Amino acid sequence: MKVATAAYDLDWLDSWAQYEDKLDRWVSDAVRQGAELLVLPEYGAMELSTLDGAEVAGNLERSILAVSDRMEDVHTLHQRLAREYKAYILGASAPVVDGLGRPVNRAELYAPDGGQDHQDKQIMTRFEREQWDIAPGGPLKLFDTALGKIGVLICYDSEFPLLGRALSEADLILVPSCTEALSGYWRVRIGAMSRALENQCVTVMASLVGSNDWSEAVDMNTGTGGIFGPPDKGFPETGVLAEGALNQPGWTFAEIDLGAIAAVRADGRVLNRSHWDEQTTRVESVTLSRL
Repeated sequence: MKVATAAYDLDWLDSWAQYEDKLDRWVSDAVRQGAELLVLPEYGAMELSTLDGAEVAGNLERSILAVSDRMEDVHTLHQRLAREYKAYILGASAPVVDGLGRPVNRAELYAPDGGQDHQDKQIMTRFEREQWDIAPGGPLKLFDTALGKIGVLICYDSEFPLLGRALSEADLILVPSCTEALSGYWRVRIGAMSRALENQCVTVMASLVGSNDWSEAVDMNTGTGGIFGPPDKGFPETGVLAEGALNQPGWTFAEIDLGAIAAVRADGRVLNRSHWDEQTTRVESVTLSRL
């Protein structure tokens, strides 16, 4: 299969039709180049807050709620695009009020046959905890699709090995991200590459890019698209299948061979995934003294 992952920049939107046209352009561009799976980044839906004007878009809490209120229309749009272009699409994540509690950070996966389900972020960053007050959502899920088994670790989640291990049956782990600084981008990228190494799978990182002085939430963003595998048989020796140019909006593409994933898991130079349980949990404390 061919995968497309986005370095996605936000726009000021004056109408819903403008958003529809933007998403149609992005999706059609990727599919025209052969992509069957498209990955958009974390909090890419925050541009929808601009539809309610500058006062709402510039206020953290009001912008969160404004985006949540538009998600049913977002679902309808993405369902149409997935069906029309015959592609799987991981939509840009959004703060979503689900029930009576605080919003969760939710990414929705759309299938070309109309199927749809979501993945919520598990562990919040400090900004999400202390300023956004975003809540952890539902459990991790493993999506069984015609393109293979797919898991999603939203941004910070990719930095935690046990979350990755919970998705050890996944052929692909999608990592939509939103990082302000270069250091944040590299933390997520290192996490994504580590999960590919441990699980002997492919990880697909999407990034939000660009500056938005109209937003308190996503005012500065650094990153690019990247697709990573284990540095082993059938994969590049660096583990990097593809990477975009830093902070340049657009798609990054890579061909993914599920057979190569199965082969490296069965007979790689190393077998990280199979040897996970050999890690010891016993630690001895030793005091070294001068002779």
